[in-house]
Amino acid sequence: MTDVPTTRIATKGDKQPVRKVLMQARRAFLFAMGLTIVIDTLSITPMLYMMNTMDRVLSSRSGVTLVSLTVVVIGFYVFWSALEWIRSRLMIRLSLRIDWDMAADVFDASFRRFVGRKNVNVQQLLGDLQALRSFLTGPPVLSLMDAPFALVFIWIGALFHPYLAAFAFGTSVLMLILSYLTTKVTTPILKEASAANTEATRVAGNSLRHAEATLALGMLGAVRKRWYDQHRSYLTNQVNASEATGLMGGLSGFLQKAMPSLQMALGTFLAMEGLITGGMIMVASMLISKSVAPIQKLLGQWSSIVAARQAYERLNELLADDFENSQQMQLPAPQGKVDVDKAVGVPPGHNKPVLADINFALVPGEVLAVVGPSAAGKSSLAKMLMGLWKPASGSVRLDGVELSDWSHDEVGPLVGYVPQEIDFFEGTVAENIARLGEIDPAKVVHAAQLIDMHNTILTFPKGYDTPLGETGFALSGGQRQRLAIARAVYGMPKYVVMDEPNSNLDEVGENALVATVQALKQSGSTVVLTTHRPRLVGVVDKMLVLKAGRQVAFGDAREMLDAVRKLQVVPNEGAAPDPSDPAPAAPAAPALLQAVK
Repeated sequence: MTDVPTTRIATKGDKQPVRKVLMQARRAFLFAMGLTIVIDTLSITPMLYMMNTMDRVLSSRSGVTLVSLTVVVIGFYVFWSALEWIRSRLMIRLSLRIDWDMAADVFDASFRRFVGRKNVNVQQLLGDLQALRSFLTGPPVLSLMDAPFALVFIWIGALFHPYLAAFAFGTSVLMLILSYLTTKVTTPILKEASAANTEATRVAGNSLRHAEATLALGMLGAVRKRWYDQHRSYLTNQVNASEATGLMGGLSGFLQKAMPSLQMALGTFLAMEGLITGGMIMVASMLISKSVAPIQKLLGQWSSIVAARQAYERLNELLADDFENSQQMQLPAPQGKVDVDKAVGVPPGHNKPVLADINFALVPGEVLAVVGPSAAGKSSLAKMLMGLWKPASGSVRLDGVELSDWSHDEVGPLVGYVPQEIDFFEGTVAENIARLGEIDPAKVVHAAQLIDMHNTILTFPKGYDTPLGETGFALSGGQRQRLAIARAVYGMPKYVVMDEPNSNLDEVGENALVATVQALKQSGSTVVLTTHRPRLVGVVDKMLVLKAGRQVAFGDAREMLDAVRKLQVVPNEGAAPDPSDPAPAAPAAPALLQAVK
């Protein structure tokens, strides 16, 4: 298996990480530029051959001279072609190196940005790397390298006659002006079109993930309208850009059609005046064409150059913003000590808190149940406890380390998490339980046995080798949830967070979950689970009550449950309290009673 590069290219304060990668390959770029200088210099070979055959061979009628010139020019052509092949190979290897240096960082940063902001087109961000690599291997980058040599050919034309240089220079400047105007008009329009197309693609992709519900509930028309609104915006901007480009393209097309005749006329005029020879007429025409050709190639590749520039900027922004998440912290494996201090939770991309002033602490081996009514903030707290959300203020620490700053590549394999929305990757049951890493059969079977799924898995078409994912074996809701729990407890991590782990479980599955929690507790693992079910509440050590995003109570689970039971003993209205009645309930009991009912 090929190792995936893990070197981080971004550094603190670095706003141009992609430029940093390109600068590391500057020697290769300089060598490619040197090859381009030699190649463009060799491009005058056919001009010199034509001038010598017309001015010397025709006048002397010497076959030996013709053969000698032809042999020499063929040798130059072989050398010219070899250099182009070397340059092509060099650019391909260079693009592969840049892809190798950046691919892992771009993938990780795209993944984290999607988790943090949701409204992100990961495919586009990954496609930006492909666009940059294609730019470095194709005609666009060669057009940029060739562009400065327009001045070289203008200078060579001046050696024949200043009029030729003036004509070539004027034509090149006019082409550059048209190129600038085209860019000025079309670039912002194309940027808007690209953004609209990206959004339309994202909407379409999200719609496909909910295809069954969309059809069943008759929502196809509404979904199509949302997609088409973005698609229409893309089409409108694309048409506007094409029309603007067409206007400028018409002017440049006129120049391209008229220029050969005008340069031939100029060369003929100079020959008639005796300022150049007859053979120089064709050479002068070719020189003028060569001086304008780099500008024409640049215009032809301009859309690709603009697209590569936009991809370059997006990649810079992506990698620079992701630096804080990419820091590697070599720390000991977590033991499960959790400290939450005045934590405030704000969903990524929003500014309104959904959790406020959360305070509690757990020691290794304790089990915490987070309870509360719907929309109390339980799932949000679970995400903060896994470091998926960074607290807007306060802290969430695991073994003293701020969880959101702890590299998930390092801590992720050492903790467990069961999300509310459960999906599996394309792969076998064993691969998914082992988190797509190296499979330890004993650990896989142990995790499945903990949640009482071993015998069920053996009934699958291929047992532990049964494929899962979108095209794999269809699982029931309870089976999906239990497999997700098996994945979370793989390797018996010391810290496990479960978000509504029993929402789809029947009585057998819930009994297995209770046994799993007890096994984790006995092994010294810290477990946090959100739940509405009283059965799970009965096996926990601590309870945290949430209501409307605020912590109502936190304490020993038995004491809080006793408070609920005492609350249910209510004296008759207007009667004096009986001294034998239990003590008044704790202030948190009403909220707790509502939560566990």
